[in-house]
Amino acid sequence: MGIWRKLERARKPVLMLLFDLAMLSAAFFMAMAIRLNGLAEAVTLPMLGCLIITICSSSLIFLKLGLYRTVIRYMGQKAVIAVLQGVTASSILLAVASYLTTAGVPRSVPVIYWCFALIAVGGSRWLVRIYYQMALEIHKTRVAIYGAGTAGLQVYKALLHGEVYKPVAFFDDNTSKQKTLIDGVMVYSPSSILDVVAEHDIAEVLLAMPGVPKRRRREIARGLRDQGLVVKAIPGVEELVDAAGRTEDMSQTYENVLGRAPVEPEKALIAGSISGKVVLVTGAGGSIGSELCRQIAQWGPAHLVLVESSEYALYQMERELRQQQQDEGYQLRVTALLGDVRDRVRMADIIKGFSVNTIYHAAAYKHVPLVEQNVVLGADNNVLGTLSVLEATEGSKVEQFVLISTDKAVRPTNVMGATKRFAELVCQDYGRRSAQMRVCMVRFGNVLGSSGSVIPLFTDQINAGGPVTVTHPKVTRYFMTIPEAAQLVLQAGNMGRNGDVFVLDMGEPVLIYDLAERLIRVMGHSVKDDKNPDGDIEIQVTGLRPGEKLYEELLLGDNVLGTDHSMIMRAEEEFLDPGVLQRLIAGLRQACVEHHCERVHQILSEAVSGYTSKQGLVDAVWSRSRTVKPQIKMATVERLPVTSEGGLH
Repeated sequence: MGIWRKLERARKPVLMLLFDLAMLSAAFFMAMAIRLNGLAEAVTLPMLGCLIITICSSSLIFLKLGLYRTVIRYMGQKAVIAVLQGVTASSILLAVASYLTTAGVPRSVPVIYWCFALIAVGGSRWLVRIYYQMALEIHKTRVAIYGAGTAGLQVYKALLHGEVYKPVAFFDDNTSKQKTLIDGVMVYSPSSILDVVAEHDIAEVLLAMPGVPKRRRREIARGLRDQGLVVKAIPGVEELVDAAGRTEDMSQTYENVLGRAPVEPEKALIAGSISGKVVLVTGAGGSIGSELCRQIAQWGPAHLVLVESSEYALYQMERELRQQQQDEGYQLRVTALLGDVRDRVRMADIIKGFSVNTIYHAAAYKHVPLVEQNVVLGADNNVLGTLSVLEATEGSKVEQFVLISTDKAVRPTNVMGATKRFAELVCQDYGRRSAQMRVCMVRFGNVLGSSGSVIPLFTDQINAGGPVTVTHPKVTRYFMTIPEAAQLVLQAGNMGRNGDVFVLDMGEPVLIYDLAERLIRVMGHSVKDDKNPDGDIEIQVTGLRPGEKLYEELLLGDNVLGTDHSMIMRAEEEFLDPGVLQRLIAGLRQACVEHHCERVHQILSEAVSGYTSKQGLVDAVWSRSRTVKPQIKMATVERLPVTSEGGLH
């Protein structure tokens, strides 16, 4: 099979070589016909011998020059030079062969032959390239590039050979570049951007300015989006090579898979919860928690308090915020504290000691397969940890409490989703009873770029040479970017009444299999499948993991209301009777203390409406203790010697 594939791959260069030899032969006969006014004198044994020597020698030179290693649709200046060198060498070989065979080829024939050979060999390649590009033009999305510098030119050249985008205009703030042409494409002033977009039917604007300060780039992107334009930030080639721009620009790259424009925040809603307030973020070192901290820092809080159980994650987040202050030139009081949200006394000391006004509760165990195998800790952290922070606010100055939830809490099929829905029920109950503090929840789908999400996983698999693993060919998920998720959370506190659940209008769900194919192609590879057995990266279907759904939902029912933000909805969800809820919480506490997985599972099933576990109880420690312990005990008893008094040594 491997030998056959190698033969298949070698077939194309062989065909190209045979075509070139045919073109050289045709060029020879045409040159002779023009010089001698006919072919009678060209078709003789000496002439044919001269031709055979010429084309055989030319084929060796063409191979040496690498003419058959160049992909025609990517032909550039070096390929053109190689063709020119090869044809020139072939003409010289024709003159030498004529001398050696005494064929008597007229001295002007090699010159005429050179002209025809150059047209035939080089022109044929150029025509194929033009045809390929014209075929792609029909399906390409028309885009403009903001930034006519080195980075913009690199993006332009890359897009020319791609299959997705067609750059039709440049924009640049530098007046000396405006009204100039780059490879035939006009550079315009940003002041005329709306007119140019309408004239050229431009769908997107690509921001290619990696050398510009981050603050300025954000201002440009925000200004363009305020005009209703779809903007995508493109990192520089150097940043892509050394990965320096990964953390800064990947969130912008992730927007490309959403299938919708990013949801812009309502500034007034964010400022009302943060500006001049003491803000506490739990789980501050996690994917969502860290982005919350970054964005909160830009809205002028009086004090930002970080709580995180991971020392390294907390250190990294505090360090990043300090650097962010230096880069963007603002003052911010930051206090980084180690703490476990399940420790109510520690949380109460923090909340009261710093006079916290707003809490964003992002601390949670979120990875479905891991929580499925660690049932007790998942419930303890996600449910009782949330309750602990709520109880720690009693007698404090907290005005707003926002729980970060998930679409997996809707009719959950896994422990993680069930614990998050249980946490929502706790918040709903607490919010109804609290006269001072507004309590609400924010529910969203998968967050692109968060730890454990599919794109970093797929990227690592592609970089390793594959395969890319997809659990099921029909799995779909809703997606949003980390900045969108953080902005949704920040706005919710100011919109919420007690017990509200907020969800984002996330557009259409994305088929994960299609996402994998798209990423493989974006990263410069081809998909290996039945249609393309010679592809680079294979996609393997591994089967659904414990507790995993084919489709995710955002709402339990159909009761959805609007909010002050057009893209954020308020869901009217069912409540749990306070007496029943308190009984279930007490039972969960006791079950967690005893590490009784089955009891925890039963309580989750009773508390969460619609919870149906597809895999049953798969907790790793619980399952092993049920099967291994009796065997160990028996083996131990059998091995120990018995004394005369009946005791064991």
